[in-house]
Amino acid sequence: MIEIRLNDNAYEQDIRELLMAFYPGEGFVYTPCPTDGAGVREKTDSGISSDVRLTVEGIVSDDRHSFCLRLIFAGEAEFHVKRSLPPELAREAEHRDEPIVLDYDDRTDAKNKIKRRLYVLLMFATGKMLPWGALTGIRPTKIVMTKLAEGMPADEIAAFMKENYYASDEKIALSIEIARRERELLAGVDCAGGYSLYVGIPFCPTTCLYCSFTSFPISKWEGRTGLYLEALFKEMDYVAAKMHGRTLSTVYFGGGTPTSLSAEDLDRLFTKLRTVFDVDHALEFTVEAGRPDSITREKLRVLKKHGVTRISINPQTMNQATLDLIGRRHTVEDVKAKFLMAREEGFDNINMDLIVGLPEEDMAEVRSTMEQVRALAPDSLTVHSLAIKRAARLNTMKEIYKNLKIVNTQEIIDMTASCAREMGLQPYYLYRQKNMAGNFENVGYAAPGKACLYNVLIMEEQQTIVGCGAGTTTKRVIPGENRIERAETVKNVEQYIARVDEMIERKERLLTEEKGIAICGS
Repeated sequence: MIEIRLNDNAYEQDIRELLMAFYPGEGFVYTPCPTDGAGVREKTDSGISSDVRLTVEGIVSDDRHSFCLRLIFAGEAEFHVKRSLPPELAREAEHRDEPIVLDYDDRTDAKNKIKRRLYVLLMFATGKMLPWGALTGIRPTKIVMTKLAEGMPADEIAAFMKENYYASDEKIALSIEIARRERELLAGVDCAGGYSLYVGIPFCPTTCLYCSFTSFPISKWEGRTGLYLEALFKEMDYVAAKMHGRTLSTVYFGGGTPTSLSAEDLDRLFTKLRTVFDVDHALEFTVEAGRPDSITREKLRVLKKHGVTRISINPQTMNQATLDLIGRRHTVEDVKAKFLMAREEGFDNINMDLIVGLPEEDMAEVRSTMEQVRALAPDSLTVHSLAIKRAARLNTMKEIYKNLKIVNTQEIIDMTASCAREMGLQPYYLYRQKNMAGNFENVGYAAPGKACLYNVLIMEEQQTIVGCGAGTTTKRVIPGENRIERAETVKNVEQYIARVDEMIERKERLLTEEKGIAICGS
């Protein structure tokens, strides 16, 4: 348990996220940190309970121009770093016991100063340096994209990332490479005048051990999926009318696993889509076939008939023992068979998702997975680092699973990257999540012409994306204002069906008329 004691909560989330990067899986407790009128601690005793291993105490002065930060350990802690420090870290380390001078009118600068100091303190306390340094945001490439748009050359971007976030040379280089590729991919996409559509199908054959997505066992909805589709169709009708006249750039069906639905339901769903939306002129149409145990030849033919251009077949691992452990009720051979079946049905853009850091897997298991995937030759590959979310069974039932070994290292990540490049796939998008094993990232790799535009659009937040269905989010991008507004849809399927009119009202409040045309990546 980690205690956070602050007399001003303005930067509590930033502090907590950096702590999560150094101590993934730890719980947090918050207590007030009173000061006297001059902004000085009234007491130095943390008063923490016996299960708290570390207290982070932050005191903002009354004039809000300085911030005192210290770590208090429940037991003895050796502060050390067993390596030489790069210059930018060495400079911060020299002043680690001094107050941080802040300008609260510049929130970004103040936040980064606090995070840099906390990073150094945690580095000395743990002996660890993180691959992404003090950067906790989920979209590192968004920073680089902004700098490229400003005309900053690559070497200056690298220096900026190093100085402000202490990111490693390898991660900085990856960010710049991907940001450049994203700009090329989005160069002709109508951002302000267009939009993308996400349709959520919240059903799966079973729920995986690590999963926190909106997903319900399809078996419990047998004979009742029509109720969900009727509500979904009502929302789709509204969105089609509301967005009429705007260019539909990409369509993405996710979940859950859309192919959990029957072939008949899928045919009905895609017929509805094509009736109310101009899908023929969309740049791509993706359906996550996801779980091999949800795929049949009949369903693949339905997808093909309705013009689906890209599908995902996601094994997560090609090791049978791991599949059994995480609740995937299919075999490695099922993955291979369904992939080849999709090729037979004419799909020439197939993605595969993998997860590094799954329980009980290490370098040998991940290497085996990569070699088996290489033999299949997918058109794109997404390598995820395991992130244990709050709603996942790995977290909610942690006492049961506490003895499972979870390993992720830079060596493993480097191996997956090398293998992907050897397959002719180049990195084209990147994002991060909280509580990721090893504090790494998720990277999408694709062959030339096979990258997923929707993935780039959702990560870089350059275009309005409208979500339909339970558990979806609509993000409205406000052109020229660097601002995004959101509308959430309830996750529970029965609640969604009962409250679909309310979900439409939420969108109505959000989706006001937008003016102006912008080109992505310009």
